[in-house]
Amino acid sequence: MDLNRNQFFFIGLLVFLIGFQVRYVSAYVLNPQATQFLADRTGQSAGMTGMFTAGGARKVIQPPEWVSWCLMSVGAVLCLHALAMPKPSG
Repeated sequence: MDLNRNQFFFIGLLVFLIGFQVRYVSAYVLNPQATQFLADRTGQSAGMTGMFTAGGARKVIQPPEWVSWCLMSVGAVLCLHALAMPKPSG
């Protein structure tokens, strides 16, 4: 399946905006169900993966700064690539 100009632009914009969100959010706190799901898949104990609350353990994910810059860069390159492609016929 070939991707056309509009699809490249949409994917690039989406990746850029995800990178922008990761850049400005310092940490993501998962709910107990998601924490348990990750613990089951990785073989770790759910109680030792994060902070304790009344509802159970919650995992805190703090992505490194380079992830946001990488996502924003890839998104920008995809958007620029889409602008350099020929317009779709029709």
